[in-house]
Amino acid sequence: MMPGMNPKMMKQAMKRMGIKQQEIDDAEQVIIKCAQKEIIIDNPNVTKVNMMGQETFQIVGDISEHEIDAKAEINDEDIKTVMESASVSKEEAKKAIEKAEGDLTQAIMSLQE
Repeated sequence: MMPGMNPKMMKQAMKRMGIKQQEIDDAEQVIIKCAQKEIIIDNPNVTKVNMMGQETFQIVGDISEHEIDAKAEINDEDIKTVMESASVSKEEAKKAIEKAEGDLTQAIMSLQE
């Protein structure tokens, strides 16, 4: 809120400008995933703000950041694809995918050389 302005007047001014606020009371945690880190906000106070059709969120809470492991996750379907395409064993396919940092095309090509 703005200093010196009473909350009732502030709500009226926001209503005239077409701004609607909604508290999200049951939020437990907010996670923002970036390419190389995660920002985790525990015990958040979340407010959804709608201004002229544009929705934004205001979040206040206990913030922590965590680095994300750069290794790509390898799932069974990726391993199967490489196995079939390069005619190799499961272990060889998995090692090739790890070496190619999750790039299946590069993994297959390296096995065919």
